Amino acid sequence: MPPAETTYLEALRQALQRLLRERPEALLFGQDIGAFGGAFKVTAGLQQEFGAARVFDTPISESAILGAALGMATMGLRPVVEMQFVDFAMTAVHQLLNNAGTLHYRTGSAAPLVVRMPCGGGFAGGPFHSEELEALFCHMPGLKVVYPAFPADARALLLGAALDPNPVIFLENKYLYRHVKEWLPALWSPAPLGAARVCRPGRDAVILTYGAMVHEALRAAERIHSEDGGEVMVLDLRTLKPLDTDAICAAVAATNRVLIVHEGWRTGGFGAELAAVVAERTFHLLDAPVRRLTAPDCPVPFAPELEKAYRPNADKIHEALVEVLEY
Repeated sequence: MPPAETTYLEALRQALQRLLRERPEALLFGQDIGAFGGAFKVTAGLQQEFGAARVFDTPISESAILGAALGMATMGLRPVVEMQFVDFAMTAVHQLLNNAGTLHYRTGSAAPLVVRMPCGGGFAGGPFHSEELEALFCHMPGLKVVYPAFPADARALLLGAALDPNPVIFLENKYLYRHVKEWLPALWSPAPLGAARVCRPGRDAVILTYGAMVHEALRAAERIHSEDGGEVMVLDLRTLKPLDTDAICAAVAATNRVLIVHEGWRTGGFGAELAAVVAERTFHLLDAPVRRLTAPDCPVPFAPELEKAYRPNADKIHEALVEVLEY
């Protein structure tokens, strides 16, 4: 049989497998990630291959997980830990904000720690299992924040994050795990953090986005092209902190119109930071006001029909694009 395309989930597993094979100081741990393979099966089979000393389960205590991981990182290990859902990390904010984020500032020491966090909606999980908290993590000094949209990027960036000397928050939109696939090369390298990528070229407007919304943006941009002949660029940020401001400015210079799309809440969302960057550095290039399309400021609904209305999608992005283009 010919080789199949690789899912986003399998790409993550490949990165973790390579890390464990090549770096004896690497460890994986979190709730149910060992014999069970994790809530979403990202780590399935890794304990069997590498043993329970390197891939193991923890008690249900996010603060203890992160505290232990940070201690290990200061002693020369490279822990990669999983928060079962990003929402649960809120019980361990102190470990991220005041311990991991400040360690290098306080001591000059490296803290090679990766925290994998499944996030986002689209599966009727409701609040506590569907939140988008990237803006909060980006606000914390000393943390890097990565949010890939494609399997190839997820694989290369996860390995790059694990080799980085800083604490890295690695966000994985759960909807992408099995819905997004692509052909991956057998030979690959870790990717450096902080580089955006143009997923679709364009001259009429640019969509700045990341995670699952990249795919919705691509569908909306294709609809604009097929119905109106417009050419809309889609810029996948990939890493939110450090942010590739040069790529953002170049995209604005090429298009002069900006739509920002993200799944998280509007007030204080990461889109506000992006809008500020655009206004501060490229205001003179704009032919229309910067537009944001986000989730509303309310908890994620349980009911599927309400969640569908809650989250941005290709139809809503298309509608917002038309307004931006017609301004």
